[in-house]
Amino acid sequence: MLKIKLSVLDQSPIHDDKEDKSALFDTLSLSKHCESLGYYRYWCAEHHDTLGYASASPEIMINSVANVTSTIRVGSGGVMLNHYSSFKVAETFNTLSALHNNRIDLGIGRASGANFLAARALHNAHTNSYSQKAYELINYLDDNVPKEDYYHGVNLSPKGVKSTPVYLLGSSESSSVLAGELGAGFCLALFIGTHDRPIEILEDYKKNFKKSKNFDKPKAMLAVACICANSKEQAQYIASTHTYWKVQAFRHTKRDGLQSPEKVKELYNELSFDDKQYYNETLNSMIVGTAKECKKEIENLAKEYAVEEVMIVNVTYSFEDRKKSYELLANEFNLKNN
Repeated sequence: MLKIKLSVLDQSPIHDDKEDKSALFDTLSLSKHCESLGYYRYWCAEHHDTLGYASASPEIMINSVANVTSTIRVGSGGVMLNHYSSFKVAETFNTLSALHNNRIDLGIGRASGANFLAARALHNAHTNSYSQKAYELINYLDDNVPKEDYYHGVNLSPKGVKSTPVYLLGSSESSSVLAGELGAGFCLALFIGTHDRPIEILEDYKKNFKKSKNFDKPKAMLAVACICANSKEQAQYIASTHTYWKVQAFRHTKRDGLQSPEKVKELYNELSFDDKQYYNETLNSMIVGTAKECKKEIENLAKEYAVEEVMIVNVTYSFEDRKKSYELLANEFNLKNN
């Protein structure tokens, strides 16, 4: 039987119509809960000027989560590297690794995680491509800047810290091939969009993988949207919040706050035929059901994509529903005893 590690990707959604900053404290509460349940990693996402989500600084949330936990690995899912200097990101995560006994992961992505205006506000003077920045970032962390490079000889502070492992997050072969060539880990994002993500994406990653300081062999993971409840109907009801948010965000570029399932019931009737189709496609792209049903689907995906770790993304209106979903899934997988 395939033994699967389960991990968490937290987008810090704003629950229960509370003030925005409450979502940051919910993240801390959830991280402690998930550690006690046996989850392996806890990654914090990056969103800018996005209604419904509160975390714009994963590096700050990582430090906070690591401070309230003791065993679970903590990281970013991910830092949107195009906005920043690779050296600054390397120094930040080197510091986090020093503070937290090398319990830190650095997940990076090429998306903006922002609306147009916020993306412009974040723009920095560095014009290097994402691929070049990722290459530089890993070299800084590994203390392996080539001799011919202009920045050869520059050191991260503090010195003497083990290299932080880097993971690329993406949903296409361009990211997976780059991850392989860099000797980085790779997380295939199945929770973004409804388009097909063939297994060849991970096969290309493994085919192009080159051994590196942190990885002797390829390390591939999946990230999936999953909501568990006591019945499939209840899980679909809870999932309606995130599903409707995605319809507005991806069909109309409207990023509103998270609506309650009761409100979504009304709003669904106002959607156009095409929007309703997209709503149903989006719901069908999630793993939604009882813990037993979700476990079976996760195991099938892990087998299909040949991975041993799956990250769970779970966005709900109610914080208690979210906590319960992670709990049901952990108990079904018997994570505490794995």
